[in-house]
Amino acid sequence: MKKIGIQGIEGSFSEEAAQSYCNKFNVQEFELDYLVSSMNVLNSLTSETIDIGIFAMENAQGGVVIESVEALAKNQCKIIDMFYIEISQNLLAKDNVTLGDIEAIHSHEQALKQCKDYLAEKFWSKKLVEEDDTAKAAQDLAEGKLSKNVAVIASKNSAEKYGLNIIENDIHDLKKNLTLFLAVERIDNNE
Repeated sequence: MKKIGIQGIEGSFSEEAAQSYCNKFNVQEFELDYLVSSMNVLNSLTSETIDIGIFAMENAQGGVVIESVEALAKNQCKIIDMFYIEISQNLLAKDNVTLGDIEAIHSHEQALKQCKDYLAEKFWSKKLVEEDDTAKAAQDLAEGKLSKNVAVIASKNSAEKYGLNIIENDIHDLKKNLTLFLAVERIDNNE
């Protein structure tokens, strides 16, 4: 069974990317290890606790994922696949919270960049807070770790997984919001 480490937690776009990768290569027996950051993914690859690592590298709107570049600069690995998935950013909130109730929006830096025009138009006066992961922000909101009047930008899977309402769908600025993901493995020193 393949052990695949991903950037993000359950409900993250990296989880969607890992499922896409496994479908593409007909990997039927796999276990996901939710490692939150690219650095954790590559460190786990180096320490041989995972077989494959998957993380975001670049988004058409948000640009290069800096944390992934920094992680790659500090770790050696072999790229085994590069693939795009379409990202749907959504505004999520708790029950009975309306657009007018929202005081702040939390999400990963990339999600905030991908929705910058939307946010500038609808939430220009509200606080934007960067989090480590879109799905983690959704989980924190659901668990009451964030104020009730906070909204998060995350996937539809996150809304479903953490019991949040989708206030607005597809709030990303680009019609085709593509993100490049890398699948990597350890370098075999015998090659």
